[in-house]
Amino acid sequence: MKRLFASLALISGLVALSLAGSAGAGAPIPVLASSGGATIAPMLKQITPGVVNIAVRGRVKEQNPLLQDPFFRRFFNVPPGQRTQERETQATGSGVIVDAAQGYILTNAHVVENETRIEVTTKDNHRYEAKLIGRDEETDIAVLKIPANHLTAVPLGDSDKLQVGDFVVAIGNPFGLGQTVTSGIVSALGRSGLGIEGYEDFIQTDASINPGNSGGALVNFDGQLIGINTAILAPGGGNIGIGFAVPIDMARKVMDELIHYGVVKRGRIGVTIQDLTPDLAQAMNTQHTVGAVIARVEAGSPADRGGLKSGDLVVAVDGSPVRSGTQLRNLIGLSPIGTDVKLSVYRRGSESTVKVKVEQAVATPSRRPVR
Repeated sequence: MKRLFASLALISGLVALSLAGSAGAGAPIPVLASSGGATIAPMLKQITPGVVNIAVRGRVKEQNPLLQDPFFRRFFNVPPGQRTQERETQATGSGVIVDAAQGYILTNAHVVENETRIEVTTKDNHRYEAKLIGRDEETDIAVLKIPANHLTAVPLGDSDKLQVGDFVVAIGNPFGLGQTVTSGIVSALGRSGLGIEGYEDFIQTDASINPGNSGGALVNFDGQLIGINTAILAPGGGNIGIGFAVPIDMARKVMDELIHYGVVKRGRIGVTIQDLTPDLAQAMNTQHTVGAVIARVEAGSPADRGGLKSGDLVVAVDGSPVRSGTQLRNLIGLSPIGTDVKLSVYRRGSESTVKVKVEQAVATPSRRPVR
């Protein structure tokens, strides 16, 4: 499926047909040298069998403007209530096998949107009908399952350890050409505010990503999966060197929830937050330049019971640095319900640790039906 957000495009391939009626583990793989110079071919030989092509058939309902006209409906004797028609869609994308023993595949939620049938093709051309375990629109992550038949999984890495400038490789199925490998670097981390998803903490890369790469792998030179390719900045519809991937640390948490519950149970602690700006940092007399400022604490909430106060600056959660209010929201939202999180808090010139229990957030209605 393909959607545009002010020049931002989700990157699965789409063909629409109008119808009248109707986690694997593995040791790091070093970059090797050959007689022709440095190469990552040995690493790719081991992990590319774990990246698959995904073909999706689906059906969507669309409103026909003619059916909204009372005269048209009366003249052609259109039955009452029949103001929509169904359209069949075909989409292509990519996916990553993350558990060879169980046959679990990570991909994008928008790739399998409105699915009626999902077919997975491995690199050796074996085809499987896949079962949709669950999909989460807020992070654009979905989990599929295929028969565990001599599959190869891509080892999971640690996206929290990424740095700008790290070399990465994107593997997917652009434009339906078949498996393709491109390389680049991590251009930026923690990208948010793009309006693509509800929970955004993107890895930005200049590795060439194009339509059809959605759900494909972003790996480091050790052959470890560090992101799921999701979107590109595409004013002209193609790659211009700005692509985005969901960090594997976030995707892994979503996957675990979808496998266990079929949905993602999001957490909350009962605060309103905002980014630390230079003006706020000056007013708070802090040397910190990044973090999340607590603007309001809900009375009786876990944050209130834990001792958080309005004006507190959260700089880390369970030891992981917090760069922004969005990142704090992501970390809390994807924390297991009922667990305690340790917040590193700056308050009036000193830092302390506040322990807060995560409670389940009230579910909001999905923008589209989830099968």
